[in-house]
Amino acid sequence: MLSLLADAASQPIQWSELGLRPGIDLGFFTLRYYSLAYILGLVFAYWHLSKMIKAPGAPMAQNHVEDLFFYCTLGVILGGRLGYAAFYTGGDSGKPSLFTNFTEGQTVSWDLLRLWDGGMSFHGGLIGVVVAILFVAWRNGLNWLRICDYIAVNVGVGMLLGRLANFVNGELYGRATDVSWAMVFPSDPDQLARHPSQLYQAGLEGLMLVLLIPLFWKTRARWRPGLLVGLFTIGMGTARFVNEFFREPDAHLAYVVAETGLSRGQWLSIPLILVGLAVVVYALTRKPMGSAGKAAAA
Repeated sequence: MLSLLADAASQPIQWSELGLRPGIDLGFFTLRYYSLAYILGLVFAYWHLSKMIKAPGAPMAQNHVEDLFFYCTLGVILGGRLGYAAFYTGGDSGKPSLFTNFTEGQTVSWDLLRLWDGGMSFHGGLIGVVVAILFVAWRNGLNWLRICDYIAVNVGVGMLLGRLANFVNGELYGRATDVSWAMVFPSDPDQLARHPSQLYQAGLEGLMLVLLIPLFWKTRARWRPGLLVGLFTIGMGTARFVNEFFREPDAHLAYVVAETGLSRGQWLSIPLILVGLAVVVYALTRKPMGSAGKAAAA
């Protein structure tokens, strides 16, 4: 009996036996959890940001929140897709460039517009959001860095939900491993026991960054322009760098790991960490803001 139990414990977890489904069947269509994660993440960000600006010292008004909601959503989509096309296709990647490749016989033939084919880049989406914030700040004469602080606080919840949805979908699984919590995913052609790296990402890229919310409400961090977004950038860059050790790299980019020892995602995360460190140093070496122009406590 003990031998049988030990043998069962040594077997990898079968994802297909967890009873997970990719969405909610509403009869006339299936609401995908990944779509639901995006929706809930955006709704939370809008609600919480609207609440944040009611606290003393807010750098914007409700009409600015609505502008940011629209332009940042646009920035995520456009930046994410353009970033994927620029960073992960063409050149030496072995994958045709989305900018120049067309799939004949399809209603949408230009591959760049086929968002469901290939996906989007996190780093590209981040650039898109930064450009969107810059535009809204410039158009309304707002403090760009303080707006970034307020936006950064709300990202963790969306990332957490998105990575959990990846796990529920059984996609973006990790590298082969023999750890006791390894899983076999149905979509894996090799049917190997792998890291459930989606859960690692949910913890590091999502749950860890949710801690910025109490940091905003319980400390004076928001009175130091750049501190919150700097911590977010360091946290996200570090999380992405660490998680890449467990994620299965894209097949057409495996050569990057072989040649350099690091994945494309890790190379893109290093500048994030450095920029975040520079912004935090900037924030901590400046006199904090305070109500009525008085210095706030650190």
